[in-house]
Amino acid sequence: MATIGMKELARELKLSTATVSKALRDSYDISEETKQRVLKLAREWNYIPNAHASSLRGKKSKTIAVVIPEVADSYFAQAINGVETVAQKEGFHVLVYLTHEQVEKENLILKELLNGRVDGILISVTSQSQDVTAVNKLKQAGIPVVFFDRVLEGVGDGQIITNDFEASYKLTAHLIEQDCKNIAFLLFSESLNISTQRMNGYKSALHQYALTLQDKNLLICTNQDEENRKAIHQLLQAEGSPDAIIASVEKLILPTYLACAERNLVIPNDIKVAAFSNLMHASILNPAITTITQPAFEMGKVAAELLLKALKGKPIDQDESKIVLPSILEIRTSSKLFL
Repeated sequence: MATIGMKELARELKLSTATVSKALRDSYDISEETKQRVLKLAREWNYIPNAHASSLRGKKSKTIAVVIPEVADSYFAQAINGVETVAQKEGFHVLVYLTHEQVEKENLILKELLNGRVDGILISVTSQSQDVTAVNKLKQAGIPVVFFDRVLEGVGDGQIITNDFEASYKLTAHLIEQDCKNIAFLLFSESLNISTQRMNGYKSALHQYALTLQDKNLLICTNQDEENRKAIHQLLQAEGSPDAIIASVEKLILPTYLACAERNLVIPNDIKVAAFSNLMHASILNPAITTITQPAFEMGKVAAELLLKALKGKPIDQDESKIVLPSILEIRTSSKLFL
């Protein structure tokens, strides 16, 4: 089939090109029925808006996209603040897109961003993301992509990460030094690089302190809080239950605390808990939770600076293509020897 444009869609649907354009932009003054008709045909005909239309008119959108799994996680909220600090200073707008941990939605968002709505993209991928096809298409269209926190290796214009392996090692070692010998590790993804790095740091600390890694102590969690609570509850009631838990992501803190309460386990007397988290209220949880805190604001800021450098056509040096910012171990009540 020849290249499909709005005129072809409008002709087939017997609508004006203005109506089709508004429907594709989800305009409020177009009925839902008409929008669905337009979107259905656009999908069937594999319609992709002209990615270069804006630049052909000699204009830029002065807008960057931030594609993230969620905003409930305090890390991402702080990272967005860092992005906005840089973007506003440079006269750029920021559009935030949520994937809700759905790789299909992520791919759809990236495909839609080929339309020239944004000049560049900052992204932290979903827990299932592995395919680099969508990112490569953006690159081919001249739209730079910078990863932060959750990355795909070997693609994009750069990545801003933190020292996940070292941080996880340090956190595990701290628990061992608090006399913990049976530490469970809650995983959120088996494919994400940060999950692998954090798990490997945990394993390395166990090995260094001559503790045996037990398969039952590696618990793979989901995106559903209730499922996670039940799984942690089962872990805690099994024979040889752990004397400490590390939550590798912030969203696993609440299910962990709830499961401990259901088992009448007092933190930190009966079990110690620690997590990777940027939760601003970590110190007022009951008990206050020990955390590995990522430099979220700084990561967002540095990612935006790198993206804007790419947008200005400046070369990105090799040492800039992968920037590692250190996280901090903040010891609180949840991992102390006793209350």
